Amino acid sequence: MTADTIIRARIDSVTKQKAVAALEAMGLSVSDAIRLLMLRIAEEKRLPFELKVPETAEMPALERPTRRLDSGEDLFHDLEH
Repeated sequence: MTADTIIRARIDSVTKQKAVAALEAMGLSVSDAIRLLMLRIAEEKRLPFELKVPETAEMPALERPTRRLDSGEDLFHDLEH
């Protein structure tokens, strides 16, 4: 098949740099890795790794960065709990 479609994705620069370094060590480019991922998904009709719902105990830690802190007092309260 001819590769005739472009896929774009947004990701933070630190993660991209780490991924590029790891892929280069394997002799792959980001495009190679994405192509391999998409081929595997197309063939197996699933992601090539397991997705998990976070445990209930982990949820407060995952939600913390998305909460708005209105004051320094809120910040210290959040850090203590």
